[in-house]
Amino acid sequence: MAGHSKWANIQHRKNRQDAKRGSLWTKIIREVTVAARDGGADPGMNPRLRLALEKARLANVPKDKLQNAIARGAGKLEGVNYEEVRYEGYGIGGAAVMIDCVTDNRTRTVAEVRHALSKHGGNLGTDGSVAFNFKHCGQFLFAPGTSEDKVMEAALEAGAEDVATNEDGSIEVICAPGDFEAVKQALAKAGLAPEVAEVTMKPLAETVLRGEDGQKMQRLLDALDDLDDVQAVYTTAAIE
Repeated sequence: MAGHSKWANIQHRKNRQDAKRGSLWTKIIREVTVAARDGGADPGMNPRLRLALEKARLANVPKDKLQNAIARGAGKLEGVNYEEVRYEGYGIGGAAVMIDCVTDNRTRTVAEVRHALSKHGGNLGTDGSVAFNFKHCGQFLFAPGTSEDKVMEAALEAGAEDVATNEDGSIEVICAPGDFEAVKQALAKAGLAPEVAEVTMKPLAETVLRGEDGQKMQRLLDALDDLDDVQAVYTTAAIE
C-alpha cells in the first residue's frame, strides 16, 4: 500500500479545471503549440502532441483552435513565441514544489510565481534545489474498486515498472516516459479506463500535511495553478 489521499487530491484538481474551463483551454492550446513546434505537426509521429490533443478532447477544446495552435507551432501561422521554463521552490512544511510554465515573458512569469509562493507561505528556490525529489515517468490512476489483478496483468505485460494500491483504494501504474503509449494502449485493450493518464513528475517521497497546514498548502497550489503561464504544478505534499 502506498500514498495517502491521491484520489481526493485528483478529484479536487479535476473539479477546479472544470470550473475554470477558459483558463484550461488556454493552457492546453499553449501545450499543443509547443508540442507541435518541438516535435512536428503529425500526432502519429509526435507522442507529446498526441497526449496534448487527448487532453484537449477531454476538455472539449474547439477543433479550429487546435488546428490553429498546431499551425502556429509548425511555423505555418504567425503567433506568440513561447518558451518553456521550470521553477522550483518550497511550500508549507518544506514540501517541494516544481512549476512548469509556458511563457512569452519570463520576467513576468517568475515575478508572478514568486508572488504566489510568498503570499501563501512558500518561497522560490534555485534551479535543482528540489528536482531530485521527483521522478519523470508515466502515471495512470484508477478509481477505488478497480480490479488490481486486471490492471497489473495488462500493465506489467506492456512494460510498466510498478503497480501499487494506495491507502484510499485507488490503483497507480508507473512506467518510463518512453513506454507510456504502449502501456496506455494495453490498458485500453483490457477495457481499463484510468481517471488520470499523463507523463508527470512523481514525488519520490511525500510530506504529509494535515489540518490547517494542508489547507494552506492547497491554497498555495491553487494560486500557482491559477496563473495563466503555469502549465503544471508538482509537489511532494500529500494533503489530508
